[in-house]
Amino acid sequence: MRDRTRSLHTRAERSGILNDVLRGKASRYGYALLLRNLLPAYQQIEAGLEANRDSPVVRASARRELYRTPALTADLTELVGRKWENILPLLAAGKEYARRVGVAAEGTGVRLVAHAYTRYLGDLSGGQVLKRLLARSPGLRPQELSFYDFPQIEQANLFKKHYLRAVDAAVSITDINAVVGEAISAFELNIALSEAVQQANITPA
Repeated sequence: MRDRTRSLHTRAERSGILNDVLRGKASRYGYALLLRNLLPAYQQIEAGLEANRDSPVVRASARRELYRTPALTADLTELVGRKWENILPLLAAGKEYARRVGVAAEGTGVRLVAHAYTRYLGDLSGGQVLKRLLARSPGLRPQELSFYDFPQIEQANLFKKHYLRAVDAAVSITDINAVVGEAISAFELNIALSEAVQQANITPA
């Protein structure tokens, strides 16, 4: 998956609102809008992983210490307030991302592994860079950046190695091409979402 998605990974990092973050130009509202539109996809990923936990292929990806839904909702509350659902719109790209994850979770849930791989390893790796940048500009506080905190994981690099090995071993006993194809789709969905958030990033009066 890493080899087949390398170029898309680079594109994703430089797309839309993420490129704004890298350049120190992201607004508080724009970042909150990104989280609001990522949340449904994470909810679908985590519900799907739990529903398919008994599958030997999916089990390797279903690590609860990685789950981001609670952190996302906590950050949104800190950033916008308890009525964030009424303030931040769910964009078409966010709906489509969540829908596609839900489809991947159907049946044996094998393709769901690609979505877990794409999001969680990104959060553990590049996400840590984003956290530092967001603390500088627009100056987000630690309690607004818990999305990038993994308190149950003490050694992130070691965890990532073990996670990758487990996922690779699990995927090797199934339809590898289907999982790799879904990983490509996952990156494309993330790029589309990042660009849509950037376009919609107009702070309300």
